[in-house]
Amino acid sequence: MEREIMASYETKKNCEIRVFESSDEMATDLAEFISQVSEISVKERGYFAIALSGGPLTRHMRKLCEAPYNKTLDWSKWYVFWAEERAVAKNHAESNYKLTKDEFLSKVPILNGHVYSINDNATVEEAATDYEFVIRQLVKIRTVGVSESNDCPKFDLILLNIGPDGHVASLFPNHPALELKDDWVTYITDSPEPPPERITFTLPVINSASHIAIVATGEDKAKAVSFAISDCNEGLGATSVPARMVQPTDGKLVWFLDEAAASSLEAGNDAYDLRAPVLRV
Repeated sequence: MEREIMASYETKKNCEIRVFESSDEMATDLAEFISQVSEISVKERGYFAIALSGGPLTRHMRKLCEAPYNKTLDWSKWYVFWAEERAVAKNHAESNYKLTKDEFLSKVPILNGHVYSINDNATVEEAATDYEFVIRQLVKIRTVGVSESNDCPKFDLILLNIGPDGHVASLFPNHPALELKDDWVTYITDSPEPPPERITFTLPVINSASHIAIVATGEDKAKAVSFAISDCNEGLGATSVPARMVQPTDGKLVWFLDEAAASSLEAGNDAYDLRAPVLRV
């Protein structure tokens, strides 16, 4: 029996919004999206460089651990990074690395040498410097691509969450880190959410990716999603909603939303034209 499971909106250039009825449908579509980007990247470059975030994101990637993806993807070509990390030990409950390892990496055959976590024995400042150095070395040999427009690393895919305050990675509203232009990786010591010390990709790196996906679930994200996407909010200061500053230079941005997170868009936003719904069997 056919069911309408997703509404898709075309928005600004190179931006798409997908709205799902359930988390399972979102996870299925996200897995297919990641699989397609992986296959294209491996075919074109010989590598797939993906940067992840923390929070619930890895749970939404769970379908990649199942058939057919666990058998069909070329996992040996995957190189895994983090767009943000907490300055805690790798085995700490708040470590994005630990969360990703427990829920994803331990279930797929990605080579250990292709997983790049931060140095958890260093200070947060040293960890950020070290992480940028590692990425620069991989850009030199093109394991990670390079943007032709600004010489930033060009990750094949960066996966992000959005917070209720509109933050992405560890770039929080009105934080000086949002203004950085030359750094690839930076650190903060005053995160409004614990723990306070974190490292994060900067906006130029995020916006240089070939593909960016932002995942949001829950009604508590609805206002932030609306502020980030809606043209009705042009009067907002740019740095007050960091997710609004995610604007790919040459890539594509796709939003993966459940109905609750999309509720403010669907309630009163006429800035989007609803395309024919996607029907799945």
